[in-house]
Amino acid sequence: MTFTEHVEITGHLMDTGVLSRVLDDIREYGGDWVIEKIDVGRESGDMSTATIKVWCDDEDDLQRLLMRLQTRGVNQVDPGEASVEVAEVDGVFPDGFYSTTNLETRVRLDGRWVSVDNPEMDCGLIVEKSNGATRVYTLPMADVRAGMTVICGASGIKVTVPETDKATGSFGFMESDVSSEKPQAVLVRQVAEGMREAKAAGKKVLWVGGPGVVHTGAAPAMVALVHAGFVDVLFAGNALATHDIESSLYGTSLGVDLAHGRGVEHGHEHHIRALNTIRKAGSIKDAVDSGVLTGGIMHALVTHEKDFVLVGSVRDDGPLPDVYTDVIEGQRAMRAKLDGVGFCLMVATMLHSVATGNILPASIPLVCVDINPATVTKLADRGSSQARGIVTDVGLFLEQLAADLVPDYRSRA
Repeated sequence: MTFTEHVEITGHLMDTGVLSRVLDDIREYGGDWVIEKIDVGRESGDMSTATIKVWCDDEDDLQRLLMRLQTRGVNQVDPGEASVEVAEVDGVFPDGFYSTTNLETRVRLDGRWVSVDNPEMDCGLIVEKSNGATRVYTLPMADVRAGMTVICGASGIKVTVPETDKATGSFGFMESDVSSEKPQAVLVRQVAEGMREAKAAGKKVLWVGGPGVVHTGAAPAMVALVHAGFVDVLFAGNALATHDIESSLYGTSLGVDLAHGRGVEHGHEHHIRALNTIRKAGSIKDAVDSGVLTGGIMHALVTHEKDFVLVGSVRDDGPLPDVYTDVIEGQRAMRAKLDGVGFCLMVATMLHSVATGNILPASIPLVCVDINPATVTKLADRGSSQARGIVTDVGLFLEQLAADLVPDYRSRA
């Protein structure tokens, strides 16, 4: 006995290789397939459509396969109605819960399609009904509570993959996942244009940063971008903020003189003394308000009333009083700052980039800049299909970006 479903996918199936990956997924999940119909676009900008019959020997395996295929933008031809079950235990979804993608998602309930709020990968779908209105939203496992209504199985669900106009899209480099050999000036210009478009649309620019921003001497460039209004929210760890504050207080980063590129006497103590100074003040904002902290990225964010979320790790010294040491609370704080974000730039951090990619909807343009190619490819590998990477030195990149976005930056620098 086999369990069968017909699915379809539309997009640039051939040149992106997505159809091949879909068929590989079917095999990997123990299923089989037959392509029943395929319409291939003739021009480079034309979409292709394929209808595929898939089957498995087990109903649960088929449901898991259908969920997996939806991460590629594959939907059931006849999705039917969504099924629901009630969670019985806090922090535990019912068996067979629908595992979400970060794609735009709709759910069919009582004959109506309901758009899902805040699409996020690797969550569950919660249904709430109030005063005749139905709301469906994603919720991480840790936050589910007994009594909540949870979507189960893959029926009654459709996802939509963001379209990329290859001819007119503002991100020419977005045709490839990673750009390492294209002219950097072109890439910088494209990123700058994406940020301008987000701001012109009234959207926020989210930055995800690592301490390399400070170590490479690029902090002044980022400060200029804060002043110019191109940094609305910052996600980072304890390290970026600590070394930025160390730089402001002592002129060093990890004890290295940023002006001369060499270690200084007792420089190894500077970061821990910087931490102690801020802890004594009470918080980063308190240190700014009292005049203890007078420059740097964190100072600029505070003075311009921009949001930042610092989430720590087991490696952290201190940490700064503003750092979330409970990572679940840190995730919640990050999610709370995503409203209104229209562009995300990740620089010099693998862990925070992956963490942020996990909670971002696929509709938000996402660019990752790092000297390590593994960092910029891992995002796509983890499911952030919209992620595009630039392999280059972060310090040089941010200098060029500031020069493009801040008219008088070169003269001030």
